[in-house]
Amino acid sequence: MASIWNNRISVSVFGETQGPAIGITIDNLPPGEYIDTNQISQFMGRHSTDENGRPVLNQVMSGILNNRTTGSPLCAFIQNTSVPPQDISQINRLPRPGHADYTGTLRYKGFNDIRDGGHVSDSMTAPLCFAGAVCGQILERRGIYTGAHIEEVHGIHDRTFNHVSVTKEDILAVRYKKFPVIQNAQGDKMLDDIYAAAEGGETLGGAVECVAVNVPAGIGSPVFNGLENTIAQLMFALPNIRGLEFGAGFDVTEMTGSQCNDSYYVDKHGHIRTASNNHGGILGGISSGMPIVLKAAFRPPAAVGKAQQTVNLSSMETETLAPASAPESCILPKLVPCVEAAVNIALLSHMLDYPHFC
Repeated sequence: MASIWNNRISVSVFGETQGPAIGITIDNLPPGEYIDTNQISQFMGRHSTDENGRPVLNQVMSGILNNRTTGSPLCAFIQNTSVPPQDISQINRLPRPGHADYTGTLRYKGFNDIRDGGHVSDSMTAPLCFAGAVCGQILERRGIYTGAHIEEVHGIHDRTFNHVSVTKEDILAVRYKKFPVIQNAQGDKMLDDIYAAAEGGETLGGAVECVAVNVPAGIGSPVFNGLENTIAQLMFALPNIRGLEFGAGFDVTEMTGSQCNDSYYVDKHGHIRTASNNHGGILGGISSGMPIVLKAAFRPPAAVGKAQQTVNLSSMETETLAPASAPESCILPKLVPCVEAAVNIALLSHMLDYPHFC
């Protein structure tokens, strides 16, 4: 499995969702960085909590001493404290639609751990959130803030961030909302739709918009190591993602060149900026100094409360799968910090090349 990502910073994810623990190792972080463990817990709590509503337990095994990064690999465990037994005999024979049961069986010749998704479960995004929380603290100490919100659920849209003038305060205003949207009224409509879907045994997907502010111009290296390339590689490690766009995204197909281009001007502080931000803060794989803007589309969770058709891998005949028990109707709220985490890791990996950053 390609569980190691290496681009100045090295990130290695390990474990299975029903094993004793899952975790992550982060290497090449700058030494001497102050890390607030309470802030990490706050970030992790946005992704998942235990049965008592507390953030999942993190055990830092190495890499931090007296709240400072040591320069050695930072290793963290998240213990799976209550792992219910699961009968995998049916999954071995009857791959679930929308899951990686069938493709994983082919790729790993039937030896992959398929309990609750194993290594490809959405639970494996928790270690990524830990890494993103650490990288985010290092960035924020330099004034770089990343924030995301649920932009759409099943056709119901939230207001977007202002792509030209979004601020740190705009990001913080939505960060710790239980249901992270900019317009609470739109969030209520989304929640009503999610509850209605759950009653019918259905699940819903949608989109998450993310911005990063105060990223200096000149970050990124074309052709294969552009800023979009790095962000996209980490984003597509998230479960259920099906699309990613930067700036105006696919709307550029309806524009002319002059409409799509962002005119330059000098602001009152003497900084070069653009009047619009269709380019999403990145040109030629290099940051322009404007806010980094992206949106990710996520499919509905695959486990639904309805019977579905599959193929018995033993008999090669079609069979009907029973409805999933207690399916999670929408996972977008827990994906919001995952999107932020992916962007944080990507930004820090490039910022290490920036003069006088460390």
